[in-house]
Amino acid sequence: MRILLALILGLILGAAVVWYLQVGKHDTRVQSATDQVQSAAKSAGDAIQDKLKDWNLRPQDIKDELARSGQVVRRKAKETGNAIADATADARITGAIKAKLLGNRDLSALSISVNTTGGVVTLSGSVPSAEAVSKAMIVAMDTEGVKEVISTLQVK
Repeated sequence: MRILLALILGLILGAAVVWYLQVGKHDTRVQSATDQVQSAAKSAGDAIQDKLKDWNLRPQDIKDELARSGQVVRRKAKETGNAIADATADARITGAIKAKLLGNRDLSALSISVNTTGGVVTLSGSVPSAEAVSKAMIVAMDTEGVKEVISTLQVK
């Protein structure tokens, strides 16, 4: 949508420049301003064309994708890369907490479930005492990358 808006704005600006050129084409200030506007409009148009090509949003690309799948979906690679990195970090955090639970004889790693999303750890399951809830939360909080710990552990 932004690309289309920029394209329309560029066309309007270009038309205004052409009209203005016809009125004041002998004035050197007008000529200088015109050259600058034309250069800026060309740069904007080139940038739009580059994005259309890079993101496969040219009309033929859209037609092909609609014919193939019935929808058009684009994701920025950076956002996808960040999501993959976050998932990897979450898995690392979960694994580190589970390893610490296995090494702690006061806590049962089998009865405590660990789930991590975006650095937020959720502990669930059952433990023998309120003290065990505290210990499990300390183990989780003392793990690199953890932003928050939520416990739904039940004392049984």
